[in-house]
Amino acid sequence: MLQKIWFALVWTYVKLGLFFYSKKIIIKGTENIPKKGAVLFAVNHPNGLVDPLYVTTTHNRRNHYLVRAATFKNPIVKKILESLYLMPIYRIRDGIKQLANNQQIFDKCHRIFEKGETLMIFPEGSHDKKRTIRPLSKGFTRIVFGALEKHEDIDITVIPIGLTYQHPSDYPAKIIINYGKPIKTRAIYDHNIPAKAINILKASVTKQLQKLAVHIPDDDNYETVLQKLNNAQVDFTEVDKVNSMILKNSFPEAKSPKKNYVKPLYYVIVLNSLIPVLIWKKVFKLIKEVEFIDTFRFSVNLLTFTIFYSLQALIIALIYGNNVALFYFTFSLFLVFIYTKLAPTNAKKFLNL
Repeated sequence: MLQKIWFALVWTYVKLGLFFYSKKIIIKGTENIPKKGAVLFAVNHPNGLVDPLYVTTTHNRRNHYLVRAATFKNPIVKKILESLYLMPIYRIRDGIKQLANNQQIFDKCHRIFEKGETLMIFPEGSHDKKRTIRPLSKGFTRIVFGALEKHEDIDITVIPIGLTYQHPSDYPAKIIINYGKPIKTRAIYDHNIPAKAINILKASVTKQLQKLAVHIPDDDNYETVLQKLNNAQVDFTEVDKVNSMILKNSFPEAKSPKKNYVKPLYYVIVLNSLIPVLIWKKVFKLIKEVEFIDTFRFSVNLLTFTIFYSLQALIIALIYGNNVALFYFTFSLFLVFIYTKLAPTNAKKFLNL
C-alpha cells in the first residue's frame, strides 16, 4: 500500500513537471488500452528515460518497467527505481554472465501478467534519436510467450506505442503519444509453432510502430529525407501527414524557422532561476549521449526549480509575509508556463537550456 501511495505521489509530481516542460503533449488512442487484464506496452525509444515518463503519465494503469541494467548501478538509485516498479534488463554489453540474471526478471514479469497488471518494454533494445523504427529484439516475445506457457488461463494484450518528438533534446518539448490497436497474443501462441509465433508478433508490433511514429527507412536516403523534412519545418507530431510525405517522396518547400518572440521572457526566467540554471550547465557538460539531454534537463530542473522557488518564497515570506511569497511562487511558475507554451518548436536541431 505504501509503495502504491509513493508511486501515485511521484506520478502526480512528474505529470505536473511534464506539463510545465512541454509545449504540447498530444495523446491519441488511449481507448485501445484494456481497463483490466495483462497488458504489455511495446514502445519505440527515441529519447532516453523521459520516454517512459511521458507514456506512464498519459494513461491510468500503473506500469511496471524494464530498463537497461546500467541504470541500477548506484545502490541509492537502485532502491528508488525499484520503489517505482522499475526492473533491470541485462544485455550482452553488460557481460555474458549477467544475462543469467534475466531469468529472475522474466519470472517477475510472468507474475505481473498473472496478476493482470501491465509491463512497459522498449523492444528496440536501446534508445536512438533517429526517426526510424529499428529492428525489434525477440526478448519481449520471450516474456509474453513464457507467461502464456506458464499460465494457460491468461491472455496478454500487446499495445504498440509510437513516440514522436518535434525534436528530442530541445526545450520546450512537443510530443505525440500514439497508442496502437490491441494485439491478442494467446491466439498467436496457441496456433503457431514458437518460431513462427515470435515472427508474427514482432511483425505485427513493427507494422504498427511504423505508422504510430514518424518512420524514415534507415537506408542511404535517410539523411536526405530528414534534411528535406527539417528544411520544410514540418510538424513531426503530425505523424500521418509526415509519413505520407516520406512514402510519396514528396516534401513541402523549404522555409525559415519561426522566430522566438518570447525570448526576452526566457532571460527573465534565467535571472529568477540563476542557481538551477548554473547547476544545469554543470550537468549538461557531463552528458555523453544526446538522447539523455531531455532526461537530465527535465529531472534536474524539476528538482532544482521546485526547491529553489520554494526556498526563495520562504525567504520572501519571512521578510514580506505569506501573501507576497505566494504571489512570487505563483508568478514564477506562470512565467515558465507562458514561455513553455508560446516558444516555437522548430524542426531544425538546436541545443538550449
